[in-house]
Amino acid sequence: MEFSPTTALVVVDVQHDFTDPSGSLFVTGGPATIPLVNELIAEATDAGATVAYTQDWHPPSTPHFAKDGGIWPVHCVGGTDGSTFHPDLLVVEGAPVVRKGVGGEDGYSGFTMRDPASGEDTPTELGEELRARGATDVVVVGLALDYCVRDTALDAARLGFATTVVADATAAVNLRPGDGARAVADLVAAGVAVV
Repeated sequence: MEFSPTTALVVVDVQHDFTDPSGSLFVTGGPATIPLVNELIAEATDAGATVAYTQDWHPPSTPHFAKDGGIWPVHCVGGTDGSTFHPDLLVVEGAPVVRKGVGGEDGYSGFTMRDPASGEDTPTELGEELRARGATDVVVVGLALDYCVRDTALDAARLGFATTVVADATAAVNLRPGDGARAVADLVAAGVAVV
């Protein structure tokens, strides 16, 4: 990857519940991505690029969770151990952190959130923040490839950023076999570079 001051590296949801085997929604292969994610963060920082992070940050009850009608186990409840960044993740001081689902919204992208009742999408602060920092290109890494990484990258491309996903710096949930491969196909079809 080539980073520059016009690049933003978006690190998606490298959190306890996804990266620790004891987490409630452990992503197989998630911990193995962290060294490469950290390398990319260091390279981006050295090149003067923006590094931004997303975190799932759910209330205890949300339509996102199976107990409330969704498909997922309870995970990343804001302020709990499950919502914290993995302790090995390099977190750049002062970098923007976008918390997703704070008000019970659904959706997976770092750029938009979806009202569970109306289905209406509204933007998060991420797009505006990256543009304010001069970013024209977005590189997406983190978890999980077939949900939050895919939707964040698709939104970045839709918003006009030249978008890349670093495949080795992500891992898929594969709720259904092949979801990771389908996500890659979706990304390529939308003009996202998968490297």
